[in-house]
Amino acid sequence: MSLALREAEKGMYTTHPNPRVGCVLVRNDEILGSGFHLQTGSAHAEANALRNTGDDAKGATAYVTLEPCSFEGRTPSCSEALIDAGVTRVVYAMADPHPKNRGAGLKKLCDSGVEVSGPVFEESARRLNPGYVKRFEVGLPFVRLKLAMSLDGKTALSNGQSQWITGRAARKDVQRLRARSSAVVTGVQTVVDDDPALTVRAEDLDTREATLASEIERKIVVLDPNFRIPASAKLLADPNLLLATLSDPTDSGHPGVERIQLPEDGNRRIELNALLKELAQRDCNEVLFECGATLAGSLLQQQHVDELIIYVAPKLMGDKARSLVDFTELTDMNDVPELVFTDVRNLDGDIRITAKLKKLN
Repeated sequence: MSLALREAEKGMYTTHPNPRVGCVLVRNDEILGSGFHLQTGSAHAEANALRNTGDDAKGATAYVTLEPCSFEGRTPSCSEALIDAGVTRVVYAMADPHPKNRGAGLKKLCDSGVEVSGPVFEESARRLNPGYVKRFEVGLPFVRLKLAMSLDGKTALSNGQSQWITGRAARKDVQRLRARSSAVVTGVQTVVDDDPALTVRAEDLDTREATLASEIERKIVVLDPNFRIPASAKLLADPNLLLATLSDPTDSGHPGVERIQLPEDGNRRIELNALLKELAQRDCNEVLFECGATLAGSLLQQQHVDELIIYVAPKLMGDKARSLVDFTELTDMNDVPELVFTDVRNLDGDIRITAKLKKLN
């Protein structure tokens, strides 16, 4: 199963909106073949493993990181393929949370006389697909918030200059965060200040599927309540741009750009929970927020963040520089968001902190 999980990781940047899945076929302690799912519309992991095994799967055990699918869509049913190949045992890491398949694939295998065992390494399998799991379990995507700061917690000089706080290694790491995401979200003020492209650059991914990963369609979402995005913004040329507004999408704006109207939160800002539900309905599994202090503060205070990635540069920018997050005024230490560090590592001089919010009682 460990090998199957490593196989699944090969599709980390390309399977959206499908889950990352790996499969290994074994007989008499000998590995016959393995495979992984590369991208939506292509063969699933089980089919690739069977193809790589040839005609030699009879009597084999299949180790698969996700319950095999029971239905035929753009690709054939994986449960049927395993049965037809003569596989006699299937070990699965986790059940499929997709309502169309939940338990049905395992039942089809059992009904055909295939021995089914699992779950095995379930937590590892869930960590491989946090957005896919969350989307079908609670109807929301997995949310990452990326921030970069100086050692004294600043993100830009008082005049708005921020490029570059961190070094090359940290910026390449951000490319991997974008590549594994179904959507990248920012606020209109970031567009006004920085004019970002928010694209995935193949040369920065260090993976054999880098070119495909850079070409996969992923939404770039700009929260623009009142159509403030500049006509010169690079993002307006991106066909994947989605403007989230408070106004009727048919109102004045930029022709040819997709727009959605979302409810406001009472402060003339877009209601974030409504935004996340909308993205989940658009098959977004993992969503990366690359945004300014105001939107970042709202995400944290409303506890929408599943994972926080902070890049810390060994620089000092002083008290006049702009701060990392903008919170509504806190008057009680019990209301201060607390983080739990899950990983800390050095990226060629910068520090990357991975953390999650400690949930309030």
